[in-house]
Amino acid sequence: MEKELVFPKGISPIGPYSPGVIASGKLLFVSGQIPLNPETGELVRGAFKEMARQAIKNLLSVVEAAGGSAENVVKVTVYLRDMGKYAEFNEVYSEFFNESRPARAVVEVSNLPKGVEVEIEAIAVL
Repeated sequence: MEKELVFPKGISPIGPYSPGVIASGKLLFVSGQIPLNPETGELVRGAFKEMARQAIKNLLSVVEAAGGSAENVVKVTVYLRDMGKYAEFNEVYSEFFNESRPARAVVEVSNLPKGVEVEIEAIAVL
């Protein structure tokens, strides 16, 4: 199988994986993105909405590095440490995916890398 690794500027994996992988020239699989500021390498802390916004921006930076945009995203999986943040997450998510509306799953989990509150992964068709 033909595959291409995608490493957008400023996004460095915190483990042995690629931020994105393009398979067969058109399917982009984006690894889980957390709210790391790509300029500083530091976690975004504070308001949940700001953390969610940064995680989505990081996800979209991988999509854009592969030549796509939010319109190319067809499936999103969201991991939240607190399902009570679901409504807040939807508000932020709508800022980025209001028109394209990819399929989506939201799952509550007990913990995430670096103790963050949200992690987001996606599949896009380029």
